[in-house]
Amino acid sequence: MAEDLKVAQGNKATQYASLYPQIEALVTGETDLIANMANIAAALKEQFNFFWVGFYLVKQGELVLGPFQGPVACTRIQLGRGVCGSSWKEQKTIVVRNVDEFPGHIACSSLSKSEIVVPIWVDNEIIAILDVDSAELDTFDEVDQQHLEKIVKLIK
Repeated sequence: MAEDLKVAQGNKATQYASLYPQIEALVTGETDLIANMANIAAALKEQFNFFWVGFYLVKQGELVLGPFQGPVACTRIQLGRGVCGSSWKEQKTIVVRNVDEFPGHIACSSLSKSEIVVPIWVDNEIIAILDVDSAELDTFDEVDQQHLEKIVKLIK
């Protein structure tokens, strides 16, 4: 596939529906985890203009910053700390409508106002998490959760 992304208009569901096959085409046949994560982060950032989109990889018992789009970020996150560490520990997607109301939120940037974190499973083990932040409150919902969980299943 050409590395041009067709940015769709419409509601979130419509945008995700247009984006998914494009991401699928980008990662199909590519075996490098980092390359695929980089393209997924870029595609999500370009389509939705989220404040921050990126991955943290599980390495030696902590989350370590991986490919991302946006301002500089926290480099390492411990199990159970912040939204990312909590998603990893609880082994589930977490949607935070207002990060100031999340106990123990790690403020890598004070501009982040809402967040969704999706664990990435490979062979029954969480290998990474997808972290998406918005500069606006109440950005993420069940539509984002459903589609982002589908997108991260493309990572193998």
